[in-house]
Amino acid sequence: MRDEKLGIAVFGAGRWGVHLVRNFLEHPNARLIAVVDTEGDRLNALAERFPLDNVKLSTDWEAVMQLQDVQGVAIATPATTHALLIQAALEQGHHVLSEKPLTLDGAESIKLCQLAEQHQRQLVIDHTYLFHPAVRQGRKTLQTGTLGELRYGYAARTHLGPVRQDVDALWDLAIHDIAIFNHWLNETPTQVQAQGTVWLQSQSPNTQFFPQGLSDLVWLKLIYPSGFQALVHLCWLNPDKQRRLCIAGSQGTLIFDELSTSPLTLQRGYLEQTDQYFIPAGQSVEALELEPAEPLRQVCGHFLSCMAQNRPSEISSGWVGAKLVQILSALTTSLNQGGQIVSVP
Repeated sequence: MRDEKLGIAVFGAGRWGVHLVRNFLEHPNARLIAVVDTEGDRLNALAERFPLDNVKLSTDWEAVMQLQDVQGVAIATPATTHALLIQAALEQGHHVLSEKPLTLDGAESIKLCQLAEQHQRQLVIDHTYLFHPAVRQGRKTLQTGTLGELRYGYAARTHLGPVRQDVDALWDLAIHDIAIFNHWLNETPTQVQAQGTVWLQSQSPNTQFFPQGLSDLVWLKLIYPSGFQALVHLCWLNPDKQRRLCIAGSQGTLIFDELSTSPLTLQRGYLEQTDQYFIPAGQSVEALELEPAEPLRQVCGHFLSCMAQNRPSEISSGWVGAKLVQILSALTTSLNQGGQIVSVP
């Protein structure tokens, strides 16, 4: 990486934007140039929390895009604004780190990836879980073949809120688990299926996208080219908080439980047949050792490295983000069709 610090502007000073500001302020290879938010109160609160004497705070995103020292922008604004801001940043010659999802439309996401290539700028998507130590180690563990033949996967992401008013639980929560399954399996689903239940918000501001309202509960299935299938349970109306994802194989199960004191566990075991009976054998439990690291700090460092070398992200590029948007769009189609199996483009 080059010696000079890279100039960064953060767009959005909400919950996630605050974390981006903190990480770029602390990173030795970054210089925070500006923070943009439409709400002045958020900017004032940010100034009270962090040393921002040399950082421009603005409600005018177009003016900040024009600042000479800005080389990259980090976007943490609502998903509906991503396409406009990303396009403007790329056309201005900036590299872009965007919060997930890339956009709410697959074709629009692909156009942004193509635009980034056209301008020879890097588009990186903040799929933070792909930089989590447990997810990184999980991928390495799977590559050793320890689980034997991979059979199926399952995940649960539930909690009591926060309840979104712009998208349903599918768009809010599913992208994390889909991203992890894709990363671990090194493939993407070709078919999907989803069913949803609406309790709280039967009316949606986007009736074309969510004609039946915003689903609070979603069950989905991912079907991969290899034949592997994964089932995911999503709900933001359940006090039983779960952040758990597993892959089961013929020799054991790999478990990523974010809420556990041992986030990544390998449970070995298989069945041996004796006469007409199947007997459990080879059972053991191993908590896998992880390197301590803040995932978002890893994301920011990765983005800065991609900027400095002007090379695409091998972990979470715009193309990875676009494929996830296509998968979510197909799941939405399935949900709106009452659970029909839908092919992913």
